[in-house]
Amino acid sequence: MKLKPIALATSVIIASLAWSVPTGAEAPPLLEAPGAEACDDPTNSISLFAENLGNGKIGYGRTPGTARIPGPTLQMTEGDCLEVNLVNDTNERLSMHAHGVDYTIKSDGTPINRGCVAPGTSRTYVFQAHLPTTRTDGTIDPGSAGYWHYHDHCRGTPHGTAGVGAGLFGALVVRRAGDPVPDRNPFVVVMSGTQINLKRAPRTPIFKANMGERIEFIVIGHGDLFHTFHLHGHRWADNRTGMTSSLTDDTQLIDNRVLGPADSFGFQVIAGEHVGPGAWMYHCHVQGHSDSGMSGLLLVRTEDGKTTKAGAAAVRRWKKQESGGHH
Repeated sequence: MKLKPIALATSVIIASLAWSVPTGAEAPPLLEAPGAEACDDPTNSISLFAENLGNGKIGYGRTPGTARIPGPTLQMTEGDCLEVNLVNDTNERLSMHAHGVDYTIKSDGTPINRGCVAPGTSRTYVFQAHLPTTRTDGTIDPGSAGYWHYHDHCRGTPHGTAGVGAGLFGALVVRRAGDPVPDRNPFVVVMSGTQINLKRAPRTPIFKANMGERIEFIVIGHGDLFHTFHLHGHRWADNRTGMTSSLTDDTQLIDNRVLGPADSFGFQVIAGEHVGPGAWMYHCHVQGHSDSGMSGLLLVRTEDGKTTKAGAAAVRRWKKQESGGHH
């Protein structure tokens, strides 16, 4: 009996599938991907403690009782391997998920890869910052240097929405050997909703520096809105460090940059360069957002660390105007 064309085609497909699927005895073993271990000998090991801060807020801290929002800024140099032991001192599961660095699925910090930390327990994550290399095809792997960040990926939803909304986030910097280093700890600005670091002006940070100091901003976006970051009186090169490399470097100079959710960038400037001391505002330049409280101050003092009368008066005026409510 002759098979109809459809039946014939079906039988051929079934036969080919049966031929291509190996039996249990013939099935190849599941192999770990090459480089499954990010690093065997960490260059640095630290602990992070996740703690309740009250009013629904949760933060990361380097020692018990020191949790804050944003969490501690983690710093690495290309070639480093960082081991982070996250201790969950809350009553909900949470994690740590890093951007920009290398890690195995064991350190992904997500539910799908079983990277969450149950209440009252701890877990170690391992992150590698690799050096620039040339691939076998001649293309360049530029390395890990950059301004990155880390955050929860388990609390509330599988994407950590409730964790990020509560304050479980922080900055991660990877430097290249020879990069300029700031004179002070980096200033971290996290834009989320219509808040900066989960606060509205005048409770937003007033960053302080002395004239001539090299300072560093790290700006991170979270939530569902797009923002812009603008710094008064200062400008930076739109590149990896914010600094130009030579007199012939024509990298565009900017003082405002667009920021989307999970975006991050950073830059260095010399405090007060060409403009002098004073209270210099930073803010989101989406007008409705700045009117809603998305602003703060960079207070540049004199070289010997004194606040000028004009700077102190500007701080008072800013606090007064921002205390009047937001529209």
